Amino acid sequence: MLRILRLGVALAACTLAACGKGEADAAAAKDGPRAAGAGGAGGMPPMAVEVAVAQRDTVVDAIDATGQIEAVQAIELRPEVEGRIERILVEEGRIVGRGTPLFKIDDAELRAQVDRAEAERDLARQALTRTKGLLEQKASTASELERAEATARSTQAQLDLLELRLARTTVRAPFAGVVGRRLVSLGDYVTTSTRLITLQTFDPQRAVFQIPERFADQLALRQKVAFRVAALPGREFVGVVDFVDPVVQLPGRTLTAKARVANPRRELQSGMFIEARLATATRPDAVVIPEDAVLSLQGSRVVWAVKDGKADRRDVELGVRTPGFVEVKKGVQAGEQVVVGGAERLQPGAPVSPTVVNRGKAVADSAKS
Repeated sequence: MLRILRLGVALAACTLAACGKGEADAAAAKDGPRAAGAGGAGGMPPMAVEVAVAQRDTVVDAIDATGQIEAVQAIELRPEVEGRIERILVEEGRIVGRGTPLFKIDDAELRAQVDRAEAERDLARQALTRTKGLLEQKASTASELERAEATARSTQAQLDLLELRLARTTVRAPFAGVVGRRLVSLGDYVTTSTRLITLQTFDPQRAVFQIPERFADQLALRQKVAFRVAALPGREFVGVVDFVDPVVQLPGRTLTAKARVANPRRELQSGMFIEARLATATRPDAVVIPEDAVLSLQGSRVVWAVKDGKADRRDVELGVRTPGFVEVKKGVQAGEQVVVGGAERLQPGAPVSPTVVNRGKAVADSAKS
């Protein structure tokens, strides 16, 4: 009887222990998520991103345009008298001054005509002198004197014309420049429509470019324009606008502008392709960020910034672009961190762990360029 009583007490104790353990396990299972959440400090680990610091720098508003180099003066030289080319007095590619002889046309026939005209002039002068003497002796009339004077003037004019034609058998440079390709050879018979040689100035040269008509109010005379030449990589030239076409060209609706640029070493050749940049405004205290920090989202430009350790999406207004960098007119302040790596996984308010990428030198280099 005593053994049966002890066995019952033991069974009851086991049952109570099992029940207590079950309730504890149930409570632990119920409170488990809450306890785990408390230990995870928010449930989302910080996301690693790369950031760059928005900086202040000088930016320049400019109009970009394309065009070409052309000479201030360029002609295809033609003779003023007919004849056969007797001598070629210049070599192609040479620099010549104004009035330099270039070609000599055969002048034998004109010289003979000049000699005859001189003789006729001398006879007319002698006749005029005799008529004046006779008039003084009352042996001639005033009308005869007038006819003698007219004949003398006519023969002199004929002589002057022939001497002028004789002088023009030597073809001279009308302005200083460099001669180009020769288009005739020795012995060719030329007329007043025959092209002899090309001649063009080289210093200064002109940069000719076209800009859209919407920038017409930002273009003015004596404005400086910087340009680069495709054939001369790494070089930059500066000219001064001296002509703006008042007529808009169709169908592109563009304005033609020309700028003079010094060319003492003949580096700029006519026809060279150029990329021009015309400065219209300068902002010395603009906010500049790396270009890869800017994302396109639903038709707008956004930037992810880091604020209080969390991602903050900003709508931005952009300005001038330089290689690798862009001006932010609105949305980001100087000194703020903007995400340049890992932005595709961010959500507003997400905790981030930023690593700063130093691009200060690149900003300075791009601003200088």
